Amino acid sequence: MPATPPKSSLQLHRINGNTINTMICHKQPTISTTAAAAAHHDRIPVTCATPIPDNVARFHAHSVGPNQCCSAVIQPIDAPVSTVWSVVRRFDNPQAYKHFVKSCHVIVGDGDHVGSLREVRVVSGLPAATSTERLEILDDERHVLSFSMVGGDHRLSNYRSVTTLHPSSNGSGTVVVESYVVDIPHGNTKEDTCVFVDTIVRCNLQSLAQFAENLVGRNRSSIVHRK
Repeated sequence: MPATPPKSSLQLHRINGNTINTMICHKQPTISTTAAAAAHHDRIPVTCATPIPDNVARFHAHSVGPNQCCSAVIQPIDAPVSTVWSVVRRFDNPQAYKHFVKSCHVIVGDGDHVGSLREVRVVSGLPAATSTERLEILDDERHVLSFSMVGGDHRLSNYRSVTTLHPSSNGSGTVVVESYVVDIPHGNTKEDTCVFVDTIVRCNLQSLAQFAENLVGRNRSSIVHRK
């Protein structure tokens, strides 16, 4: 099982004055959130105390404008990469583990090729209602998925996310890295924005870990029962 997360937790109540339901998630390692001051078109490398292979880190280098912030969250999962990827790659079914997603419908393409568009409806309580999202990368060999928000009723303008999976150091688990770049909404600070998005990403990845680990447990039980 992955290491027990720290007891400290992060509570998020509002962004730009819009009250949302309190979200409580254990803190996991967070990659640099100081990129907002970087000049436009600068490439911001991912650096973190947790070792990230160079061939993975390169996917998390983002172009960051002067009114944008860039951050990432790392989540260890006690499940093989193949199991975790089978969940993450489903661009058409993010609600499988993203609890803030009420529903998702692919409106352009098949959800399995770059350029596909999905319309996501968000649960009540968040400062958003819908999001139209474009699949930018779906690499089954390198286990990379990226999407951008291209429309909808939300505050995250020019949002782009990249998620990568690589084997953990013991070879039996998975390390998920999800990074993003997004505009800082008017009236908010860089810190406000990063806290808000980091919390959502962290909650999503913790839910992914639980979902994938439960899949492994069910598969093991099924094998035992067949013997």
